[in-house]
Amino acid sequence: MDLELNGTTAVVTGASRGIGLAITRELIAQGVRVAAGARRGTAELERTGAIVIEADLTTPDGPARFIEASTTALGGIDLLVNNLGGGGDHELPATFLESTDRQWTDMFELNFFSMVRTTRAALPALLERRGAIINFSSITARIPHTSPLTYAAAKGAVSTFSKGLAEEYGPRGVRVNTISPGPVLTEQWTGPDGTGAKFAAARGVSQEQLLRDIPCEMGVTTGEFAQPRQVAALVAYLASPLAGATHGADHVIDGGAIKTV
Repeated sequence: MDLELNGTTAVVTGASRGIGLAITRELIAQGVRVAAGARRGTAELERTGAIVIEADLTTPDGPARFIEASTTALGGIDLLVNNLGGGGDHELPATFLESTDRQWTDMFELNFFSMVRTTRAALPALLERRGAIINFSSITARIPHTSPLTYAAAKGAVSTFSKGLAEEYGPRGVRVNTISPGPVLTEQWTGPDGTGAKFAAARGVSQEQLLRDIPCEMGVTTGEFAQPRQVAALVAYLASPLAGATHGADHVIDGGAIKTV
């Protein structure tokens, strides 16, 4: 299917691995010129053919500098994909009482405020081209008992922010949608230093055992993790003119984990 994206431009955050890397590859395969943001560039990201821009989006001025460099490199922005997020570099609190102010602040800086600042910096360019924004939330925004509360609350803020942004800027031609994945098989789960390793250590089980247990524990009907390329395909569709009437919606890709209508 021709998604009619050839010749357009996109900015993707958190592009060095996992879902962000898969999104970058898919958009480039669709003929999109991509500015890929990463704290540190990698050889794998370079090989995609994207314009790699190193930036720390968790700093107050990082997003503005990143968007300025991206706009200059691309000549304009048709699509912003706010993919950056995750559990961060600190140990995740097992309970609310064990959580600290620093953990709350860091989680919101990574998952929420980086998105707010990046969107604010990119919005003038997106308004000029009547572009689109795709923000990444999570099913934990709807079922927070499956995640540390710090992460779930930050993703809940992303969902609310996205809905309000869609209402405000939809009439001015900028489409805003949200994607809420369930468990996706990325390095966050499989890597030695990722969230999966932290969860496994906290439970006293092997990482392999954790990966077998997680889909069932999260109520995934298919019993399997989603794949990054499947999420990337959804991004490409939502970015395309074929989804021109899709606006202000949260698109769940969770293998059936959310059971409510």
